Amino acid sequence: MSDDPPSPLLTLRGIGKSFLGVRVLEGVDLDVRPGEVHAVVGENGAGKSTLMNVVSGVYAPDEGTVALAGTLRTFRGPRDAQRAGIGIVHQEFNLLPERTVAENVYLGHEPVRRGLVDRRAMLSRTAAFLDSVGESALPPDALVGQLRVAQQQVVEIVKALALDARLLIMDEPTAALADHEVEQLYALVRRLQGQGIGMLYVSHRLKEVFDLSSRITVLKDGSRVTTLDTAETSADELVRHMVGRELSSYYPDRARPEEVGSVRLTVRNGGCRKLRGIDLSLRAGEVLGIGGLHGSGRSALARALFGVSPFTTGEVTLDGVPVRLRSPRAAMRAGIAYVTEDRKGEGIVAGQSVLDNALLASRAVLPGWTARGARAMRVRELLAAVDVRAAGEDQEIRFLSGGNQQKVVLARWLALAPRILLFDEPTRGIDVGAKSAIHDLVRELARDGAAVLMVSSELPELLGMSDRIAVMRDGRIAGELPAGATEQDVVALAVGAAPEAAA
Repeated sequence: MSDDPPSPLLTLRGIGKSFLGVRVLEGVDLDVRPGEVHAVVGENGAGKSTLMNVVSGVYAPDEGTVALAGTLRTFRGPRDAQRAGIGIVHQEFNLLPERTVAENVYLGHEPVRRGLVDRRAMLSRTAAFLDSVGESALPPDALVGQLRVAQQQVVEIVKALALDARLLIMDEPTAALADHEVEQLYALVRRLQGQGIGMLYVSHRLKEVFDLSSRITVLKDGSRVTTLDTAETSADELVRHMVGRELSSYYPDRARPEEVGSVRLTVRNGGCRKLRGIDLSLRAGEVLGIGGLHGSGRSALARALFGVSPFTTGEVTLDGVPVRLRSPRAAMRAGIAYVTEDRKGEGIVAGQSVLDNALLASRAVLPGWTARGARAMRVRELLAAVDVRAAGEDQEIRFLSGGNQQKVVLARWLALAPRILLFDEPTRGIDVGAKSAIHDLVRELARDGAAVLMVSSELPELLGMSDRIAVMRDGRIAGELPAGATEQDVVALAVGAAPEAAA
């Protein structure tokens, strides 16, 4: 009996691709075995998305070969790749919300009986697929628009299975999932492995890469750096290959006692629809981390302080003076900036330029701006200072990487010289190199005297960046932890396994 690994399901050899003379992929080799989760990692711009688009038939490679089960294939488009057994689940789903689960699963290839769509067969087949992935409780006749994000992701996966997918590409599959939904995805991935389906798994989150994959391929500047056996590598080694530095350099040094100033903001007994009894203080020069489970009130706290869904009870003071933050404009005029967790939906205007996006806040609250005025010049200086990588200030922001989009948002707020910065998931969907740059910027702002409140779902980030941590549960602050707290400390407060302490 041979111990050799099974023959590859997918084999890429020497894949190259250029756009307008710019080399995006160069000589990439990669293979995926049946039932294997093969992770693909790298910084934004490393070539991950382009490689996935080559595999899924969106782009034809300029050089190299694609083989499925040993047979060379040339795809003339995504439909060709689907017919060959390749499915892709994008970070942003491609579903029709007003149609049912079954109608989405069989869209474009509905079963037909006597010239009409056989709805009974469509429902029963969809139910069988849902049962095969452990989701039998999801009704095939439910409207997709009424489903939770995790359920919509299941629909996307079942869509691929209904087309007889043997290889599944998963692009940032946990980006929009709550913590408890991530475990559900893990279970689903393992069920698919058991069915012999190979998976290309693209993610910025190293924890899930190590949890799920058996091998990891690192891309950098369009080339394959290495392919590693997951069990024989470490996060430090992986990061070295990705960005050329140690994992320990992710987080800048915390504030020293002498760098923390006076109390900048206080909330006493603050309450609104999603919050109750909020008591907290925030000092100049510090980063106050906000932890807790999804739905605990973390984002609601940031939005209340920015006047999006303002406090209706209690008192808020800025530098000791009571204030009423009833709208975002009022918060901005009080010197508060807010970097939303929903960068695409609320943080940027995708069709506008880099400069226009960076000027949004200034235009809203400061009179007398012009494209050639001092305010615009200051914004240009800030775009350079935060190292935004773009073809130019007139480039539409939607063409920038997530990390560069976030830097534009930061420059927008820095133009107002805010006293308080509210960050909600500041590095969500950003590669490890850009994360480090954002972390450095956040800490630099605190050292310059700003008071920073930072919400984060990533425990290593929360622990690495925070001078103090307030943990939320059920719309309240369950307790406060000092710098140096452990993941267990945070989770215990978040789930109610530790006694509450006054913040």
